[in-house]
Amino acid sequence: MIIKPQEQSVKEIHKLMIGSIVPRPIALVSTISKDNIFNLAPFSYFNGVCSNPPTIVFAPGRRAWDGGKKDTLINIEYNKEFVVNLVSEDFADKMVTCSTDFSPDIDEFSISKLTPKPSTIISAPRVLESKISLECKLNQVVEIGNGEVGSGFLVIGTILLFHIDDKIFENGKINLDKLSPIGRLAGNWYSKQLDRFEIERKIKPEK
Repeated sequence: MIIKPQEQSVKEIHKLMIGSIVPRPIALVSTISKDNIFNLAPFSYFNGVCSNPPTIVFAPGRRAWDGGKKDTLINIEYNKEFVVNLVSEDFADKMVTCSTDFSPDIDEFSISKLTPKPSTIISAPRVLESKISLECKLNQVVEIGNGEVGSGFLVIGTILLFHIDDKIFENGKINLDKLSPIGRLAGNWYSKQLDRFEIERKIKPEK
């Protein structure tokens, strides 16, 4: 099967991408608006970029009905900061509540019953229930596409501080079983960490 993107609708391409790129880690991003209203929204086009400086990226798409910017991006462009909260299985349902596109005057912490906790460096709060939270400053925003529905942005952030629950941090490493991360699949489906396997790799070829 060969599929040419230019022959597909935006919706069809979206389905192909979210069905192919799986599982995706979820960034539950917390921000604060210029009116000091907390915002919380999940994004699964999210990953790490490099370790020096510690950098992450996530991609908020344009709003599906009018192509406008999402509140998360507006807040980040205004304050130049945000928190990435990693999502564990025990609050997955509350995370999903935050995926609804509420109006800018709505505090998603209140709607989802998640708990805001003051950050150490930045003004945006972190999520108390999250076992790992990353305080970030904005590096840059890169616009992708022509501004129409289906296009979006890359938000590149530098990690200023790691918040890691002591219960999951053992001998300098994160215990995946205790973190219990979930991943995003297509549709309404999510994955959880059940099985894993190890393969030894060599950084450089043997001489």
